[in-house]
Amino acid sequence: MPDLRKEIISILNGKLLTPVFQPIVSLSQKKIMGYEALIRGPSDSALHSPFNLFTTAEKYNLSTRLEFLCREIAIQRYADLNIKEKLSINASPLVLLQPEFKKGETLRLLGHYGVNPCSVIIELTEHKPGDNYEIMRASAKHYRSMGFEIALDDLGAGYSGLRLWSELLPEYVKIDRHFIHSLHEDPVKMNFVRSIQSMATSLNCSVIAEGIETEDEFRIIEKIGIVYAQGYYFARPTAIPADKIDSSLFATSDRVAENKGGLPNTTSAVHLVRYVTPISAKTSISDVMNLFHHDDELTLLPLVDDSIASGIIFRDKFLTKLFSTRYGIDLHGKNPIKTFVESAPLCIDKNTPIDLISKQLTSLPTSDPAFIIADNGDYMGIGTLLDLLAEFTRQQIDNAKHANPLTLLPGSVPINNQVNQLLANKTPFAFGYFDLDNFKPFNDVYGYDAGDEIIKAVAHILNQCVPAESGRVGHIGGDDFIVIFTCDDWRARCESILESFNNTVPAYYRDNDIKAGGIHTENRAGESCFFPLISLSVGLVDPLSTSLCRSHVDLADLASEAKKMAKKTTGNSLFINQRMSAKNADSFQTRAPNPAVKLHAVH
Repeated sequence: MPDLRKEIISILNGKLLTPVFQPIVSLSQKKIMGYEALIRGPSDSALHSPFNLFTTAEKYNLSTRLEFLCREIAIQRYADLNIKEKLSINASPLVLLQPEFKKGETLRLLGHYGVNPCSVIIELTEHKPGDNYEIMRASAKHYRSMGFEIALDDLGAGYSGLRLWSELLPEYVKIDRHFIHSLHEDPVKMNFVRSIQSMATSLNCSVIAEGIETEDEFRIIEKIGIVYAQGYYFARPTAIPADKIDSSLFATSDRVAENKGGLPNTTSAVHLVRYVTPISAKTSISDVMNLFHHDDELTLLPLVDDSIASGIIFRDKFLTKLFSTRYGIDLHGKNPIKTFVESAPLCIDKNTPIDLISKQLTSLPTSDPAFIIADNGDYMGIGTLLDLLAEFTRQQIDNAKHANPLTLLPGSVPINNQVNQLLANKTPFAFGYFDLDNFKPFNDVYGYDAGDEIIKAVAHILNQCVPAESGRVGHIGGDDFIVIFTCDDWRARCESILESFNNTVPAYYRDNDIKAGGIHTENRAGESCFFPLISLSVGLVDPLSTSLCRSHVDLADLASEAKKMAKKTTGNSLFINQRMSAKNADSFQTRAPNPAVKLHAVH
């Protein structure tokens, strides 16, 4: 059995540690924003793993020495690799209390290796019970005074994470990997992470989700609005880290955000773009000053080199910062303007729908009035919050113009536009035409007010069963409704709609009519007839059949045909029109989930 005390001392004396770096990825900009430095012991040693290494150091009171050696090796390697992104270093607050602690040692190391303190994030971890708040506060104050940003590590794994968060007010919080693992399958974890993101936004703090290993986990954390991510899905820790992330890893997210997160918005970032002539990040501050001085209408300047944007200089912020000291221009005039960039700009692809742009902007800790619009990563122009707001307002007015006045649901114009866009994007979707049976006789007997209540009840059921992330509900007039299903379980949702409607309808009839199963009144020819209780007929077009349509006109024909077939059956019924090619046709099994719902199909 190895003598671990001798082993750890030998490692420390020989500086036998290897730093590895794992990327921290900006989900909004789709690029690496920094790297977390991790340490490995000698590969042939029992102390190769970080857990064994740090546990052994603590056992023999060598934690402070080990931590400073880790820091030195990480900073040296970071400088040797000439990494431009941020460096994230782990730090134990308890080290500050040790007799051998040397104040200012980290700054000395950074100065020795030419690393800017503003590039460093200190990750503070608290895993031991007890009142460590004062230690954590002192630690945060100590590192912040040196110009470092602070991250609270492993939120949710410690003993007092939320209180520490509120007291330290770090720039970043890292959610413990436990809450990320299989997040998409666990509603409890989902609510926890959503709450963390919501609190972070209100505290002007950025969330980093650790331990992302699968595409499903990535999809969910981006949908929640988390800004930064880290995990094996993007890259493993390596001695020479990747300088960029494979764009295909983001492509699935873009597709899901557009196709699964409800229906895509017809307006994208390209409609907001304003071309502003950029300048190089190497341009001197005095030259930037002259540009603003000679053009009173110039409010911002994008910094672009080799077609890649690295920042935006805002006139007001620039002038305020420059003249906040008496000798501002004299002190900084010859420096490159990139030294005035506090954070990388939000970079939006030209094809991003504006509703997704809004989500990304609201999830960021900054409140800059503009962002970069890019074409496959290359600078294209600037988008502004004012233009985004104006476009949202225009759409709201347009939607209101075409909305049904009774249910406020979108009418045929926006529904047709959505269908055409889905077809153009080759997005799979099912299409349902919902129509009430025996509605006119009900109106004649019970009055138009009662009829309106039935209409509103249908709208409520459709909205409940088809939320925004699963599709869109439209009211195209009278008692006719349209539902676009972008979810996979479209048939099951239709069955739920029919069952809910079947349970709701009796509440709108008098008891004697319910017992009779309907009402007596005149038909259109003036003859007395018996009409059953109101029912709902649904004509559905499956995703394969919708994909064969050229426009909403073709789809409307298929849906109308399916609805007519459904109405031939008494009571609530669902008819699926499957116009599949012989090559792709499969046998379709009809089934009835309850006596009130009848299912049919046509090929």
